[in-house]
Amino acid sequence: MTWTITPEPYDSPAAAALWRAYYTEVSDRWYLLHEGHRTDPDELEREIAAHPGAELAPPTGRLLVGRYAGAPAGSAGVRLLDADTAELTRVFVREGARGRGGAALLVAAAEEAARALGARRIVLDTRGDLVEARALYARLGYTETGPHNDEPYAEHWFRKELDPAEPLSGPRPS
Repeated sequence: MTWTITPEPYDSPAAAALWRAYYTEVSDRWYLLHEGHRTDPDELEREIAAHPGAELAPPTGRLLVGRYAGAPAGSAGVRLLDADTAELTRVFVREGARGRGGAALLVAAAEEAARALGARRIVLDTRGDLVEARALYARLGYTETGPHNDEPYAEHWFRKELDPAEPLSGPRPS
């Protein structure tokens, strides 16, 4: 079985379902760790509705959906923060599709999308309890840096310089 990764509107049914799964997982994880219970269902619905992902729409953003064996199984988004900097966000792989290389493929596709938007670097934030995410970013060449935002749940910030896009075919400069 293989992964396919394609751009998708942030409000498509597949993107909306992946956003719901992602947000539910990270919210429940935080509440279970800090308060011993899952997210209140009303709060979950309010937060999902309040952050639909419009910032991931062209021309300054992209949402990518990864399908494993044809089924929506993961996502990654990028949005421009300024002319040279993109932010990586919503990197998620459904539990049943984890361990099959999808996260690295989604991040690579997001980096390519950031390059296409004109970005020269990509930044992200994550939480301390998302140890798998931090390990993934370190493995993919991201360096932990100081804060680039003041998001309330951000505890770790990463950055990666993007190499200019290499030509897909033809001679390479020497």
